[in-house]
Amino acid sequence: MTRPTGHSEADIRMTIVEHLAKAGAGKTISPSDVARAMAGKDEKAWSQVMKPLRRVCIAMAKDGELEIRRKGKVADPDDFRGIYRLAAASPESIARAAQARLDAAGDNPDTDAE
Repeated sequence: MTRPTGHSEADIRMTIVEHLAKAGAGKTISPSDVARAMAGKDEKAWSQVMKPLRRVCIAMAKDGELEIRRKGKVADPDDFRGIYRLAAASPESIARAAQARLDAAGDNPDTDAE
């Protein structure tokens, strides 16, 4: 059973956004640095933040708020493993997320014309 970390999803999102802003355009951040910022330097404490942080990262990537990168390339938020980094969303990622939301809602004008 996973113990609660005491950090809300909103806290995690805010910390991610703050770190991305500090990093600057075109730069990536390590999720473990975000976890350390939230839980301190004790490895046991910050490692407990990593699973909820990963879930938030996936949600943010699907919403077009950030990119998950593996080996310098944008990774599929539904299918990535191993070490990853986070980057501010590119315009392309934002557009893909918006298109996915339209497709899911059935509001895609490109497919409605038939």
